[in-house]
Amino acid sequence: MSINPTVMTIRAKKLGVLIRDARLASRRRIEDCAETLQVSPQDFEAFELGEKSPSLPKLEVLAYFLGIPVDHFWGNKAISENGSPALNFDINQLAGLRQRMIGALLRQVREQSELTLEAVAEGVGIPADQLEAIELGEDELPLPVLEAVCTTLGRPIDEFIDKYGPVGVWSNQQQSVQEYLKLPEELQAFITKPINRPYLELAHRLSEMSVDKLRAVGEGILEITL
Repeated sequence: MSINPTVMTIRAKKLGVLIRDARLASRRRIEDCAETLQVSPQDFEAFELGEKSPSLPKLEVLAYFLGIPVDHFWGNKAISENGSPALNFDINQLAGLRQRMIGALLRQVREQSELTLEAVAEGVGIPADQLEAIELGEDELPLPVLEAVCTTLGRPIDEFIDKYGPVGVWSNQQQSVQEYLKLPEELQAFITKPINRPYLELAHRLSEMSVDKLRAVGEGILEITL
């Protein structure tokens, strides 16, 4: 399936609007964001205008810097103001590592799908040698192009988002906080009381048990109570 270039252009424009929204909501200057991503202010402004698009690793770092969940860039809503965590890692090193990881995963998924470099590159509309350089982690992959590759491979973009690095861990923590805030107030109160921690630990251990073990525990309790 061939990806319409107009679709990627529209996606780049939408992404730019969301990037600008996130920056303004976090009260950050273009220069601050550009310095964080190790790009020029002109390049970052081009991101916001949709004339260029950042790679997924750069987008993850930007989300971390602005203090927002990375999935903001897949939505349609403006965000509220939020604080920004301090960056305590090397941006270039992290982005380079993430790009290599994404490239390796792309290659693995492509080979599992039994598709050639040429077939995927043709579907996305980029040269095969560019896709090969991306898989080797030598070239950055703009997000709209990555999304087009995912569409061609039939895989969700979520598979490529950082989950275990500093940005991923922070993002997971933010998501956990949001899930906690969705709980009824009585459950929130129960969870936050230290005296209830043994019950939570027990619930956690039970959740990791197989159905057969849970059944055996239930039968044991019945025997005791009868």
